[in-house]
Amino acid sequence: MPRQKNDTLQGTLALLVLKTLVHGPMHGWGITLHIQQVSDQVLRVEEGSLYPALHRMEQEDWIAAEWGLSENNRRARYYRLMAAGRRQLAAEERNWKELTEAVARVLSFVGERS
Repeated sequence: MPRQKNDTLQGTLALLVLKTLVHGPMHGWGITLHIQQVSDQVLRVEEGSLYPALHRMEQEDWIAAEWGLSENNRRARYYRLMAAGRRQLAAEERNWKELTEAVARVLSFVGERS
């Protein structure tokens, strides 16, 4: 069954977060900044989307969280990628490639009009 719009959006956020955590543990704000900076300010992840997504990924055992001190000496939850998260990242990357290739085929289609 094809993904619904909400599933695709959640999957895309999961893909971005999991890919970000490949670089090492980060707190939520660090994840947000990384995605924003690497995307040249095009992608902005709101707290209202990020933290529920992190919670879902933690429940799926894709990531683990532990308390630590941020650069500002504040307590923050640091998220790290687990083995299941690496497998999920590979699956999400395959899904993303499939989706973008399908969209590209539709956008570049030149055929007869009815």
